[in-house]
Amino acid sequence: MDAELAEVRALQAEIAALRRACEEPLAPWEETSRVQKSFQEICQSDSEGWKSSQDLRGQLGHLESELSFLSTLTGINIRNYSMKTEDLTSTEMTEKSIKKVLQRHRLSGNCHMVAFQLEFQILEIQNKEKLSSVTTDLNIIMEPTECSELSEFVSRAEGRRDLFMFFRSLHFFVESFEYRKRTFKHFKEKYPDTVHLSEGASSHSMGIRSASRPGFELLIIWKIKIDEEGKVSPKLDLLTKVPRRALELDKNRVIETAPLSFRTLLGVLGIEAALESLIKLFCNN
Repeated sequence: MDAELAEVRALQAEIAALRRACEEPLAPWEETSRVQKSFQEICQSDSEGWKSSQDLRGQLGHLESELSFLSTLTGINIRNYSMKTEDLTSTEMTEKSIKKVLQRHRLSGNCHMVAFQLEFQILEIQNKEKLSSVTTDLNIIMEPTECSELSEFVSRAEGRRDLFMFFRSLHFFVESFEYRKRTFKHFKEKYPDTVHLSEGASSHSMGIRSASRPGFELLIIWKIKIDEEGKVSPKLDLLTKVPRRALELDKNRVIETAPLSFRTLLGVLGIEAALESLIKLFCNN
């Protein structure tokens, strides 16, 4: 915008100069010389304006490519954004060379299938030595989604007014959610008679039932945890459902220690291989 305003001012100055030249009576040879000079100046100005316009287009294209790369890398897209500023500097503060500006930001976007709206305020304080800023208010609105585990995290991010943690954790949470969804869907399609998903592929649990032994069932609870620092990690637990008679005959306490054994299996084989082992065990019995 600054470059465009400078071009407009230059054109206005040239127009004024041409008008003055037209109003002044000149000799024929002087008039010809003046017109040629003005024409050369206009051409030079147009050339400079074209170069600056090309530079602006180049910078805009570079920024758009960077934004596209970041969106592809993080999965976060910003659809709408607006900002309003308010000068809070008082007369007393001005005498001390301290300036306060309050910025009110609003934006909406999505991280893959999770849509969000943010409203936050940033207070900038500038003195002779430095410029500092602090987020004074943060309000996060999450649109209805399959990710029921996000509500506690959103409340924590609002309380801490931590925008960086929100975007970073949201990115890794959605990645983990999609990974769980793909994994459950894969096993359901591979073992349709053994694997059961009570809430579809978006479910946070997966049931494994034995066709040859009615009453025996394993339930995998797969939760996505976000700790106080915003770190995202999976948490899998195993629940067993067996007939009472089977519990009485289990002298080696295999069923009782199954959840602990499952955690050990996860550490050795990983999530997918551990789940596959349990499913194959039920399919073969």
